Amino acid sequence: MIERARQCAGTVLMVRPAAFGYNVQTAASNPHQRDRGSDAAAAQAALDEFTGLTQALRSEGVRAVVATDTAQPPKPDAVFPNNWVSFHADGTVVLYPMLAPNRRLERRAELIDQACRAGGFTPRRQLDLTAHEQSGRFLEGTGSLVLDHVTRVAYACRSARTDESIALEWARAMDYEAVVFDAVDAHGQAWYHTNVMMWIGSRSAMVCSESIAAADRERVLARLRAAGRELIEIDRAAVNAFAGNMLELATWDEALGDASVLVMSASARAALAGPLLDRLRGCVDTILAVPVPTIERIGGGSVRCMLAEIPDVAA
Repeated sequence: MIERARQCAGTVLMVRPAAFGYNVQTAASNPHQRDRGSDAAAAQAALDEFTGLTQALRSEGVRAVVATDTAQPPKPDAVFPNNWVSFHADGTVVLYPMLAPNRRLERRAELIDQACRAGGFTPRRQLDLTAHEQSGRFLEGTGSLVLDHVTRVAYACRSARTDESIALEWARAMDYEAVVFDAVDAHGQAWYHTNVMMWIGSRSAMVCSESIAAADRERVLARLRAAGRELIEIDRAAVNAFAGNMLELATWDEALGDASVLVMSASARAALAGPLLDRLRGCVDTILAVPVPTIERIGGGSVRCMLAEIPDVAA
C-alpha cells in the first residue's frame, strides 16, 4: 500500500478542450495523428469523450480537477496537460519546454492555481525549464518522462520532443536517476513521447522492448526488472493502439479500502490479448477502459496524456 501511494496519485488535472482539432505544428513528429477531421464535428466529439472520461474516473473514486480551456488563442492540444506541467510529492511544480509554439500557449498560471487549490496541493517550489525553448530543446513533461516514483528513476526515449540534456537536468533537480535510451516505431522513427511505449504502475510495468535500440535494450529492461514489478511486454502493434499509454491511479473502495484503477482507452483494451489482460488484472484492483477515438485519431494522444497527476504533498 505504501508503494502504491507513492507511485499513484488519487487526483488528476484535466483540461476541458475549447478548440480541439488537428495540430499541424505537431503532426511531423506524431504519426498517431491519423485524421484531420471536421473542425466542428471533431471538437464536439472530443468534448463528449472528455466528459465520458471525467465521469468514468469519478465513478471509480478518482478525484478529477477539471479546468476549462479558453477558445482564444486556439490551443488544439489543450486536452493534454501532462506535457506542460507536472506536480510532485515534495511540493514541486515543473513547467516544461514544448516543441510546438501553439502548445506553449497551454501553460497558464491560473490552471496551476486551480489545480493546487482544488487538488489540495501545496506548492513549495517551481522548476521552470521553459527557457530551453529559445535554444530549440524540449522535454514534454510526463510524455517525455515515464517516472518510477518509488525507486526514483525517470525513463526517457530520445526524440525531437525529448532532449537528453534536459532530462538529465530534470533528474538532477528532482533527485532521480535518468535512464535515457533510443526507441523507434516500425518505420524507424523515434517515438515522439516515451509514454506511448511504456508505463509504470505500483505492481506492474509495461514496455515495448522490441522497439528499444539493441544497444540500450538490456540496460532498460534490467533497470525495470530491478524495481521488482511484474514486467509485461507488448509489441509495436499494441503501441499503435495506445496500449503503452495507460496510467494507474489510486482510489478507495468500500469493500477493498485503498485500491487502484488502471485507466486505458477502449482501443488499448481491444489490442491486449487475453493472457496480457489477465496479467494486468492480477496487478490492479480495477481496469477502466474508456473510448476516446477522436482524441486518439486526430489529437494523436490517449487517456494517459489527458491526465496530469496531483499527488499528496509529503509532510
